[in-house]
Amino acid sequence: MWLLLAFLSATLLGFYDSFKKKSLLSNAVIPVLFLNTVFSSLIFLPFIILSATGALPETSIFHVGGGGWEIHKYIILKSLIVLSSWIFGYFGMKHLPLTIVGPINATRPVMVLVGALLVFGESLNVWQWIGVLLAIGSFFMLSRSGKKEGIDFEHNRWIGFIVLAAVLGAISGLYDKYLMADPSNGGVGVDRMAVQSWYNLYQMGMMGLMMAILWWPTHKHTTPFRWDWSIIGISLFLSAADFAYFYALSLPGAMISIVSMIRRGSVIVSFLFGGLFFHERNLRAKAIDLALVLLGMVFLYIGSK
Repeated sequence: MWLLLAFLSATLLGFYDSFKKKSLLSNAVIPVLFLNTVFSSLIFLPFIILSATGALPETSIFHVGGGGWEIHKYIILKSLIVLSSWIFGYFGMKHLPLTIVGPINATRPVMVLVGALLVFGESLNVWQWIGVLLAIGSFFMLSRSGKKEGIDFEHNRWIGFIVLAAVLGAISGLYDKYLMADPSNGGVGVDRMAVQSWYNLYQMGMMGLMMAILWWPTHKHTTPFRWDWSIIGISLFLSAADFAYFYALSLPGAMISIVSMIRRGSVIVSFLFGGLFFHERNLRAKAIDLALVLLGMVFLYIGSK
């Protein structure tokens, strides 16, 4: 069951990335991100209220668990990590082709694996090392493909933004493992719906401050904001993808390393969107790079079984 949910989450994430790219075309980044947090919060706010009033039974998969500061301090930290990743990721995606961003993001499982190696003291087997090396090789090949479009991986700050977003996303994945693991296994044991519901609300508050302090005073001199209906699509697909992801992690036997790898399969959906709807270039060369990334994911999967 958790594997099916992971594949569902991957598909939804592909649509999320594609709608995000559509929303950011010639548009101001901070308002788009702020509205994403607003609509995502509106989706989960009813579950918080219904759970708090007892109208939603605890047996429901949509029930939001309670908790005081001891729980919410962990969720606030989760919000900071994710929002930092989003800020860098949104700015990077605005200025780069989706067919470049997707494969870079697909290397996140490698970062999670390396993080598990450093933080949790895990060791890599031969299959996993092959997967890591293939991912590094794909990044090198992708940089060569990018040069055909005038994108220098070494000196392009937007590439740096996407890489930093991917690193922060990997940190978030490792943190999820700690956050929702049972205390008997060294985790915190936070309710999955509490994490997803409240971290959206906290992010909305943080983005509201950024809007007021950073964007609004200078908005007349920067890229103007324009409304696009695809902004709602960002929140819908992200909320659904994260719900499937958190639900998968809450099921017995679910492995964060496998779920994280499967979710990066979203790059296939976003890559197709990049070619079909955004008419991006050098697809054949990028497809080879993407295939190398996916092959690396296969080796990681084999090594993690």
